[in-house]
Amino acid sequence: MRSLELFTGAGGLALGISLAGFKHLAVVERDADACASLRENQRRRVFDMAKWPVNQCDLAAFDCRSIPEGVELLAAGVPCQPFSIGGKHRGHEDERNMFPQTVDVIRTTKPKAILIENVRGLTRTSFAVYFSYIQLMLTYPEIRRKTSESWEDHRSRLERYHTRGKPDGLHYRVVAQILNAADYGVPQKRERVFIVGFRSDLGLEWSFPQRTHSADALLWEQFCTGAYWSRHEISKRSIPGVDEALQNRVDKLRAGFLSFQEPWRTVRDAIGDLPRPSKTREVDEPGLTHFLIPGARSYIGHTGSPLDHPAKTLKAGDHGVPGGENMVVRPDGSVRYFTIRESARLQTFPDEYVFSGSWTESMRQIGNAVPVSLAAIVAKDIRGRLEARRSSAA
Repeated sequence: MRSLELFTGAGGLALGISLAGFKHLAVVERDADACASLRENQRRRVFDMAKWPVNQCDLAAFDCRSIPEGVELLAAGVPCQPFSIGGKHRGHEDERNMFPQTVDVIRTTKPKAILIENVRGLTRTSFAVYFSYIQLMLTYPEIRRKTSESWEDHRSRLERYHTRGKPDGLHYRVVAQILNAADYGVPQKRERVFIVGFRSDLGLEWSFPQRTHSADALLWEQFCTGAYWSRHEISKRSIPGVDEALQNRVDKLRAGFLSFQEPWRTVRDAIGDLPRPSKTREVDEPGLTHFLIPGARSYIGHTGSPLDHPAKTLKAGDHGVPGGENMVVRPDGSVRYFTIRESARLQTFPDEYVFSGSWTESMRQIGNAVPVSLAAIVAKDIRGRLEARRSSAA
């Protein structure tokens, strides 16, 4: 099945979609460093990336007419800065708000399915009205905003059309949900909103995949059976930060626990088998990825990620890594920054995947990425529904 990806960044969403069995007809990204990472991994022949047509350009400069109408999937990691809790909170007024341009491409290419990822901040109360407007635009991409029309007036017009209940032309059945990556086997507590839509003429029913991993299952293995510690061949140890609420939860689990879900994956699960990081950047190291950066320190609200929990959300600020973020807490309580390779594992990139640029630039690319395995899970489910529709129509 064919796909088109916008705002590809370093390729986390694109790689997951490719692993799910889609063939990218084009990936579009304007950032030079991110495109350098994509091309370096193409050169290294990571998975099928050598076949990806990488278009380094603004979306406005991309000729989407080169994409055949009815492509199976259009995916977009729409820039999140306008809606990020750590950003400037300008929302629709931010020049980096690319949702309207994304809708323009949908209108032209008429994909069978759409998959969009963004920060959870998009669902905040202050953006709630605009978030509903985004979903209406995606539902009815052919109802364009007029030149002299404000977005509020356009939203009102879309609402009236929607409640009329008799849509015609191109429209989509759109659903949105906040997914925690940890609930799907990613060793990181990362909550993002996913928006999925299917073209209405396909008559498809779909729901987001059920979560496969849980915090309770991890607590059960750590505090009750000890299976977690046995798996890592270390003696059972106390975990710092066990407050009264958590202890009460463990006590309830001991009273009776039954789950068919896997335990949340932890930082130790993800990086425990890596060698000790180099103290200096080795010139001959492939990808220059597993070396220490000095200067890590913790302070209130920024205390790093304990080894035996899923990592806190990896972040990328205007200048790379914000102070006090993206750190691991050692067993003795000291902290250090995650290496590039460790961070890539926390985002479930394969070990052969490399990132171009400095440590700060690499961490920016990683922090902005969609976890590869989560992208693959959602995309595989979308592909399954499209294939079922194709089979029933045959």
